[in-house]
Amino acid sequence: MVSVSSLMISDVSADEALAPIKPARKSAHAHHLGHRERLRARAKAGGLVALPDYELLELFLFRTIPRGDVKPLAKRLLTRFGSFGGVLGASIEELCTVSGIGEAAAMDIKLLHEATLRAGRDKIVKRPVISSWSALLGYVRVALANESREQFRVLFLDKKNQLIADEVMNRGTVDHAPVYPREVMRRALELSSSNIILVHNHPTPPISITLDHAPNR
Repeated sequence: MVSVSSLMISDVSADEALAPIKPARKSAHAHHLGHRERLRARAKAGGLVALPDYELLELFLFRTIPRGDVKPLAKRLLTRFGSFGGVLGASIEELCTVSGIGEAAAMDIKLLHEATLRAGRDKIVKRPVISSWSALLGYVRVALANESREQFRVLFLDKKNQLIADEVMNRGTVDHAPVYPREVMRRALELSSSNIILVHNHPTPPISITLDHAPNR
C-alpha cells in the first residue's frame, strides 16, 4: 500500500518568501531593564558621587518601583521640590501629590531622610556639642534646611554638654512657630538636662536657621 500525503502551499509570493526575517523589537520592559543595569554599572564604576541628583534618585526608586522608567519621575520630584534635599525633606502627603509616587514610595523616601538625619546625629551624640559645633551645624541644616514650615526644636544637653535628646517642641506655619517656655523647662527637667540649645528655622526667603544656647538653671 502506498500512502500519499498532500502538501498545502500557502499563498505567498516569491519576494515575500525570500525577504529577510526582521528581528523582534525589544519590549519596553527589556529596554528599561537594560537602562537600569547600565545605570547600576556606571554607579559601581564611577561611584555614587559621580551621579547627578536625578540619577541618584532614580537609582533609589528602582528598589521601590521594580518596573518601568522612573527617570521622568525622579525629574518631576526634583522639579516639584527644588533639590535632592527638598525631596527628602518633603512630607509623605506632599510627596504623594507627585504623579507616580504612592504611599509606599513616599515612605521609602522618608526612610532615606531619617537615615540621613540619624547618621548626622551620630556625630554629635555623646560628644561635647561645643567641641563638635561644626557637626552640630551640619546636622541642624540637614534637619531643617528643607522644612516648608517653621519649626521650634530643642537640643537637650547633659552637664558635659553632650546631647541627650533632640526634640521638635512645636511646628507652626510658613512664618510663625509658637514656643511655650513652661513646656521646654518641663521636658528639660524630665531628661535631667543641664543645658539646652534652641533651634528655629525661617523657611521663607531669605532662609535661615537660628541657634541659641542657654543653661538650665
